[in-house]
Amino acid sequence: MNLLTPDLSATEVAMPLFLQRASCGFPSPASDYLEGSLDLNRHCISHPAATFYLRAEGESMTGVGIFPGDVLVVDKSLTARHGDVVIALLDGGFTVKILQLTPRLALLPANPAFAPLAVDAEQGFELFGVVTHVIGNLRQRDGHCAG
Repeated sequence: MNLLTPDLSATEVAMPLFLQRASCGFPSPASDYLEGSLDLNRHCISHPAATFYLRAEGESMTGVGIFPGDVLVVDKSLTARHGDVVIALLDGGFTVKILQLTPRLALLPANPAFAPLAVDAEQGFELFGVVTHVIGNLRQRDGHCAG
């Protein structure tokens, strides 16, 4: 697993942020009004010293929009809660799963083709961080987007 850390020393890259929202249902007339600008570093990274990037692999999390090749923004400073998507170290390997705290500690996939991972006291288990954002290229997702 390759961990990448954000380079926040670079000059801010602020892109236009339009006031008009894009409808995911029926189209609405376009608006020419800008809300301001958006810097993805500021939007995606709340705790720079505790944040890293990780590239996803495998199909177990497609149900929550995480596909192979996506970049995950992970914050190690957050306390993981029931239902969070987390990076966990289990039996010496890293995995991306949904954290289940009750009724029993488990790591759940977001794809019915995969089985949940029960966590036992004997296993080497450590929560490594909470996934806060997913960066994916829709044009590179095989079979998920026509293009």
